[in-house]
Amino acid sequence: MSKSKKIIVANWKMNPASFKEAKAIFSAIKPKNKKSKIKADVVICPPFVYLSALADYRSTRIKKRSTLINLGAQDVFYEPEGSFTGEISPLQLKNLGVKYVIIGHSERRALGETNEVVRNKILACIKYIITPIVCVGENKRDESGNYLSFIRTQIEEIFSGIPKSALSKIVIAYEPIWAIGKSALREATPVESNEMAIFIKKVLSDLYDQKAVENVGILYGGSVNTKNAGEFLKNGGVDGLLVGRESLDSEKFNEILKVVSSK
Repeated sequence: MSKSKKIIVANWKMNPASFKEAKAIFSAIKPKNKKSKIKADVVICPPFVYLSALADYRSTRIKKRSTLINLGAQDVFYEPEGSFTGEISPLQLKNLGVKYVIIGHSERRALGETNEVVRNKILACIKYIITPIVCVGENKRDESGNYLSFIRTQIEEIFSGIPKSALSKIVIAYEPIWAIGKSALREATPVESNEMAIFIKKVLSDLYDQKAVENVGILYGGSVNTKNAGEFLKNGGVDGLLVGRESLDSEKFNEILKVVSSK
């Protein structure tokens, strides 16, 4: 990831219901127009079932724009091939032209994904030259600061065995789980995001060294919307955003992209 650019990732999750809808959303996303030049890498992460068709559509239509939309995946398995029913390999994603993969999202962890599995997926992505977007985040924020120990353990277990040379090829997304979805206690603030971005880099510096983590991109992901995107980019200490629900509305997502061009 280029530190001179922001990165805006759209996580469509298990939406929409048809390729017709997916194509309509994808085609309406405009990372560049006559009035604004978006200084960002834009990544769309649709469900697996739409990746191949969107890759074909992208190759025939999106190349006409000077700023390309990158394709990402919402998950990956850590083996290149084999008897793993229902899994998608990094090699398959690479052959589709996928450039990014979300790894360790809280919704995957809720289904049992462990820090060890996340680490294996990172190593697989690095091997096949796909940028992993590694999600970390706490379930709750307590006044005693135990959430910091939780994040530290998460990072230490994930990055155990990840070579220092791979750090610049990894993006980390901080997602405070307590601030996401219908059960959110409240929205996180840019100040909290900034504190966590600093803390994440501090933990990585302890594992490696300060110079090694200079080029590690940090994203914020937690109910990002048109109202708060600008503040997180300006004061959240992050290099970009992981957008969920509002990435399915092309008008709202384009508004978020416009915010990037003003920063």
